[in-house]
Amino acid sequence: MNWRNGILALGAVLSLSSLTLAPASLRAADLHDGADGADWPAFGRTYGEQHYSPLDQVNAQTVSRLGLSWFMDLGAGNPATIPVAVDGILYFASGLSVVHAVEAQSGRLLWTYDPEVGAVAGHKMRQGWGSRGIGYWNGKVYTGSADGRLIAIDVKTGKPVWSVMTVDPKDGRYITGAPRLFDGKVIIGHGGGDSADIRGYVTTYDAETGAQLWRFFTVPGNPADGFEDATQEMAAKTWGGEWWKHGGGGNVWNAITYDAETDTVFLGTGNGAPWNRRIRSADIGDNLFLCSIVALDAKTGAYKWHYQVNPGETWDYNAAMTMNLADITIDGRVRKVLMQAPKNGFLYVLDRVTGELLRADRIAKVTWATGIDMATGRPMEVPEARYPGGKDFALWPGANGAHSWMPSAWSPKAGLLYIPTMEQGLTYNDKDITGQSWHRRAGNAYDFAINVGMEIKDPLQNTGWLLAIDPATGEQRWKVQNAAYWNGGVLATGGDLVFQGQTNGILTAYEAATGKPLWTFDAQVPIIAAPITYSVGGTQYLTILVGMGTSGTMMSRDIPIPVDSRNQAKRVLTFALDGKGALPPPRPVELIAAEDPDFHSDPAAEALGAVTYAYQCVVCHGMEAISGGAAPDLRTSPIVPSAELFGEVVRDGSLARSGMPGFDHYSDAELEALRQYIRARANDLRSGQ
Repeated sequence: MNWRNGILALGAVLSLSSLTLAPASLRAADLHDGADGADWPAFGRTYGEQHYSPLDQVNAQTVSRLGLSWFMDLGAGNPATIPVAVDGILYFASGLSVVHAVEAQSGRLLWTYDPEVGAVAGHKMRQGWGSRGIGYWNGKVYTGSADGRLIAIDVKTGKPVWSVMTVDPKDGRYITGAPRLFDGKVIIGHGGGDSADIRGYVTTYDAETGAQLWRFFTVPGNPADGFEDATQEMAAKTWGGEWWKHGGGGNVWNAITYDAETDTVFLGTGNGAPWNRRIRSADIGDNLFLCSIVALDAKTGAYKWHYQVNPGETWDYNAAMTMNLADITIDGRVRKVLMQAPKNGFLYVLDRVTGELLRADRIAKVTWATGIDMATGRPMEVPEARYPGGKDFALWPGANGAHSWMPSAWSPKAGLLYIPTMEQGLTYNDKDITGQSWHRRAGNAYDFAINVGMEIKDPLQNTGWLLAIDPATGEQRWKVQNAAYWNGGVLATGGDLVFQGQTNGILTAYEAATGKPLWTFDAQVPIIAAPITYSVGGTQYLTILVGMGTSGTMMSRDIPIPVDSRNQAKRVLTFALDGKGALPPPRPVELIAAEDPDFHSDPAAEALGAVTYAYQCVVCHGMEAISGGAAPDLRTSPIVPSAELFGEVVRDGSLARSGMPGFDHYSDAELEALRQYIRARANDLRSGQ
């Protein structure tokens, strides 16, 4: 620890009588929202997940001098992750959750730790995109892995201190979210509800030893097995049918926030599984705690209160987005609030002590409801939104939501919340309800299945913007149109700036009050992750990881610049005032179809292969086999024309260690149909289609 950070941290400790001089207490002080900003020790910098730093050396007057200090090229895999910075060292997990420690001033790599996910994750890699972030506590960094491990790593040596398996190795659960650290504890959830019959939960461990402290289930289990507690029994009354056979979903795959003042943990829970309530719950009940903000006692995991944004959810409208904590004045009264913009198109402001709904304001086009009833807190749904009689319904927002996992940022200085907002509609129905759904993209003649329980077709327009809103009044102060609807996470600073990257590769600093662009940098590749800022040796630095990753890569046609994982420059970029660094020339993206002289069109096989592709392959390889940057563009792969090589990779898993899992359940017919579909897409590329 440098002398400046040491004095500031010591002062913070001495000002809090409840804390001691132990290292863990020093770091706890740094995690409070009022910390000085020298470090960025957590996913959202502080407990309150504000994604705000009070640092102001880089400000509206000086930002024009901001320049690249250094960059580091990364390997294959997901780069869309948010680092932490403590005592002048950056820590982040990229690729297959490989943790890096880097000297922040110079960019010198200190160590890496590879959890060897490719060797052990097996089928769990089929849906896991890699890490979205890591955590820090008392000389250790904490990371989750796709196979479900939570690992504590010594920051001095890069060696694991302990590792625990948080899930059943045989189930469909995997981890992509950042662990959160508080009061000597670490909490982690998981994903998997969209691809497996699982029941969501979070688990809290002792940060020093890895001993399990408590677990909270977000969906009740089979009543015949008995309930874990009265809360689960209460939740079960809001479900129908035999929901437990489907798992139910409700995964806490991203959003967890801690309130130190009330010693409360808040969970942002996921959608139902399957999506359609008619399948999972006999079209009955609110289905607690899907799509909810759930408040728990941080010491015991006991239920305090909940607020459900979508009772009986049926559209993938999960509430797993950033929950920003703040103290704001509403109607002349200072309220301790929690703010969240989930997928469904509204911004919710709750009293974080009681769970009372204080405001609910529309931030995007919404057709599923006319508004939120402030007396009951429930949405005023449009009956047609549940597509009675199998009738088509144009749903806004679509399944990607008006806001995804990319963090929003709250500036206590500006009094504004900055939300990376998206707008896209989809047409839904459930005419042929079988547990599968069909999705036809406009202008393309293929169908594919997703285990959600309804038909989804014809994406309806799309756009995106950065929105600045006053959460106390709902007034939208400004919004800036983005290059595409899928856009990056946000950082707000005490320098009256807001930073955001976009999928066109441009990182921009906006004036916090007006949205006026003051500075830009061309990263050459799409940006999804949010930047962080911190101070070392009296200099303010800004760091961001660039390159396309996580679920946005599925929407490959909506990325405004061409990408392919084999030539996309995935990097760490670090900036400072008067930085003189420069990136090398952009790597050309040349998508040349693999030679395949024996190809002959087979429409029936291609239609079957399209279903298989979209159910399993689209997650990493992109819509219509067009790469979104997470994995290679299969149209250019020399493996696909060979039936033997294709089988070795796809079914036998010969490239599992590189991140390509095996799909050993495919029959010969399914495998060949999948290969035929990809060959047809390559032929389209050769033909210029």
